[in-house]
Order: sequence, then structure tokens, then C-alpha cells
Amino acid sequence: MLSIEDIQTIWLTIKLASLVTLLLLIIGTPVAWWLVRSRVWWKGLVASVVALPLVLPPSVLGFYLLLAMGPQGPLGKLTQATGLGSLPFTFWGLVLASVLYSLPFMVQPLHTAFEAIGERPLEVAATLRASPLDTFFSVVVPMSWPGFLTAAMLTFAHTVGEFGVVLMIGGNVPGQTRVASVQIYDHVEALEYSQAHTLAAVMLLFSFLVLLALHVWRTQPNRGY
Repeated sequence: MLSIEDIQTIWLTIKLASLVTLLLLIIGTPVAWWLVRSRVWWKGLVASVVALPLVLPPSVLGFYLLLAMGPQGPLGKLTQATGLGSLPFTFWGLVLASVLYSLPFMVQPLHTAFEAIGERPLEVAATLRASPLDTFFSVVVPMSWPGFLTAAMLTFAHTVGEFGVVLMIGGNVPGQTRVASVQIYDHVEALEYSQAHTLAAVMLLFSFLVLLALHVWRTQPNRGY
């Protein structure tokens, strides 16, 4: 059976993953669109930075984020000067770190979806004198919404499974930063294998159902991209 603490960590994990997914839909959409449409020579540099969390060990990313958010780091000085306080070992510090860590899981599916649209629909919209904003929301979004769904589901599932960055930035504060992955680690450290197994099984089932739903949906006729 799940304990009250286990249930609390599950709800905190869902809250974190939902917030990170929403923020990345707002941030990742213009980034992906710019990467598809821009022709500047330094676009490859931006694309590499966006994809960096895919190959970077989470402990390395977490370490540098911890330095940046610390009292002597540029981000830490900024948040303290603006009255926001210190971000490490807080929920909002965890949100910021998760946004950076999960960024490629939002941007890359959207990039693929935007590329698949091609130039023709955009040229037709331009001949009808649609503004770039109208074209994006009336043409691009409807044609690429499978990519939005894929990106949102992958981002949510990836955020749920975070551990390294979470532990470096969030620590292990009950009710604030102790998410499910950290709670499983605590159970194992305390030799509470039964509790660890129950919580891990719940997270395993959840991740499997998310991926299964995504696979089934994408294999439906006339869907996917």
C-alpha cells in the first residue's frame, strides 16, 4: 500500500510535470518554429544548446544549474536582487531546472511537425494576405497538432522520471521538492524494498500507459506525422 508520503510525492510529481509541460508549450513552440524557419548561420548553435540535455549527464547539468542559481551565480544574484529569493532547494527552482532539462523533448517533436507542413500551405495563406500570426494559428497549429500532443506527452513523461537534476537542484524537501523518483531512492536507502516496489510499480505503470496511448494514437489511420 502507498503511504501518505508516497501519495504526496505522486501529486507533487504530477504538479511539477504538468506545470513544466505547460511552460514548455509556451517556450518551446516559438523556439521550434524559429529553428525551422530561420536561415541565420548560428541556428546550429542554438539547436545544439537546445539538444544538449539529451547527451549531458543529469548530474553535470544539475551542478552547473546549482552554481548559476547559487548566491554567487548570475541567476542567483538576479533573483535575490529582484526579491525572489534563492531558487535552489525550492519548488520553483525545481521547475526552472526541469524546464531546461526537458526542453529538447518539447522542441524536437514540434520541429519535426513544423518541417512536415512544407512551404505550400504557408504560400497559400500569404496569397490570401493572412498575417504571420494568423497563418501560424489558422494553418500551422491545426496541421501540426499531432506534434503538439506528442511533444506534450513526452515532456510530461520525461519530467515525471527525472532524478539526477531533481536531486541536485531540489534536494529532498518533503512537500516541496521530494518527488516520486526521490521517494523511491529514499525507500531503497532505508531498505524499505516493499514500499519502493509499490511506488516504482505505480510509476512504471503510469509511464507505460502514457507511451502505449501515444503509440496507439499515432498508429491510427490518417494520424501521426
